[in-house]
Amino acid sequence: MKKTGGNEDKGTMADSREVMNIRQASQYLGVSPDTLYKYVGEQKIPAFKLGNRWRFKKSRLDQWMEEKSSEMEPQAKRKPKAASKAAGSQ
Repeated sequence: MKKTGGNEDKGTMADSREVMNIRQASQYLGVSPDTLYKYVGEQKIPAFKLGNRWRFKKSRLDQWMEEKSSEMEPQAKRKPKAASKAAGSQ
């Protein structure tokens, strides 16, 4: 039975794991663990509990990010209109 120390390849660990803990998922997403706990509490992000710990599937996070990024695109297209409206009212 071979055990790994856990410190080697720390940077790529979150990228290669299908199931991640809060720390790994927060690194993968580029947010703080506190922010991730907040998203979980608000049910904004796909997560599940394993025992009493939150876990995140990489494939579900990737899917969630894809959905969120496509939701943002229409809003980005509306911004110039708002900017031109503000400029017109000056």
